[in-house]
Amino acid sequence: MIASEYIGLDLGQVRSGLARASSAARLAEPLESVPTEQLPARLHELAKTNAIAALVVGLPRGLNGQETDQTKWVRQQAANLKKEVGTPIYGQDEALTTVMAESQRFLGKGLQDKDAIAAAIILQDFLDGPEPERVLL
Repeated sequence: MIASEYIGLDLGQVRSGLARASSAARLAEPLESVPTEQLPARLHELAKTNAIAALVVGLPRGLNGQETDQTKWVRQQAANLKKEVGTPIYGQDEALTTVMAESQRFLGKGLQDKDAIAAAIILQDFLDGPEPERVLL
C-alpha cells in the first residue's frame, strides 16, 4: 500500500527545502533541498512513490503579520504548484523558522541543510496546529 504523506515546503527564489510526514505518524522530517526551478519535477517524483495528501507551504510575513512582496511571491509559486501537482496546498506561518533551523544545525543536526530543516519546522507546526485554523491556498 502506498503511504499518504504531507510535504512541507520552505520556498526560496533560488532553492527550496522539502520535508515529509506520514499522515499516520504525523512527525515531520527534513528531506532535502532542491533548486526551486526543479521543484515541480521533484514533487512529481515523490508522488510516484507516495500518495501526497497535501503540500504545506511556509508563508512569510512582515514583523506585524502583514503580507510582504515575499508573501505575494510565495502565494504565486503555490498557485503554480497547485496547477502543476494537483494536490491541496495549505499555507503555514513561517515566522522564525529559518532562525530555528540555524539553531538546530548548530545543536548537532547539521547533516541536513537549513532549508530542509525549516521545511520540517513549517510542516510540524502545521501538523500540531488545530485543523479549523488551516488555510488552503
